[in-house]
Amino acid sequence: MIYFKNGEYLDEQQMNVSVNDRGYVFGDGVYEVIKVYDGALYTVEEHLERLLESAEKIRIPLSYTIEQLKDLSKQLVEANQLTIGHVYLQVTRGVAPRAHQFPGSDVEPVVIGYAVNNPRPIEQFEMGAAMKSVDDMRWLRCDIKSLNLLGNVLAKQEAFESDCQEALFVRDGVVREGSSSNAFGIKEGVLYTHPANNFILNGITRRVVLQLARDLDIPVVEQAFTLEEALVMDEFFFTSTNSEITPVITLDGKQIGNGVPGLLTRKLQSAFSRQLPMPIAVGHAEERVSNGSAS
Repeated sequence: MIYFKNGEYLDEQQMNVSVNDRGYVFGDGVYEVIKVYDGALYTVEEHLERLLESAEKIRIPLSYTIEQLKDLSKQLVEANQLTIGHVYLQVTRGVAPRAHQFPGSDVEPVVIGYAVNNPRPIEQFEMGAAMKSVDDMRWLRCDIKSLNLLGNVLAKQEAFESDCQEALFVRDGVVREGSSSNAFGIKEGVLYTHPANNFILNGITRRVVLQLARDLDIPVVEQAFTLEEALVMDEFFFTSTNSEITPVITLDGKQIGNGVPGLLTRKLQSAFSRQLPMPIAVGHAEERVSNGSAS
């Protein structure tokens, strides 16, 4: 595998991370995951804009431009001969002796990246997933895509130990988002999702899905809803860079709707698939799209 680190492309033997890197010591950094379809970076500018925004929010003075970050991402895809997978980019505040306050201005941020193979989880798209609700004990700046993911890790593990594929964060009785995804419910033909504020990460796939819903004339309401309301939704799904649009068929062991991926979820999956560089059919036979190139 070929890695990127502060302007250099390195192999596995050359790549190293200092024990004094503030990302390692404090989780003092931000990151992005950019999906690659047919060797092409998907929604790359949106991801990179968010990376720069996250860095700014935690006051990391990142000097890279979007074009520079896009170029290094393309170089990683080519160097690793990636067809379908993702590019991971990470920015930390830099390497300095351990102290909670920021280091001096002479300490430069550390930027690393790599590209890995990661096929689409087609079976999960087709069959649906199970979710488990967990208490949201995270900090109040979930809009920042930071390296501080211990709360997400513990939630995902709790879901995994309950034979569920994803956890659903609930704070004060209100559904927020998944442990690594955004959450959506459909009731009587209306699509509901939590508004983009400090309680959730405004996912790039979330934004794509909201636009697709409007294109399909599906009414959209960005409004928080409760766990009790989630349990009686007609359809439910979660979204992320790698999970795309994943139907939820059970939540806390209770069946959602008819216990199968719903019609509007299928329509959104098909619309999502059509606009990819390499669309792959998802859903019932009559809704499937061709495997040709996107126009």
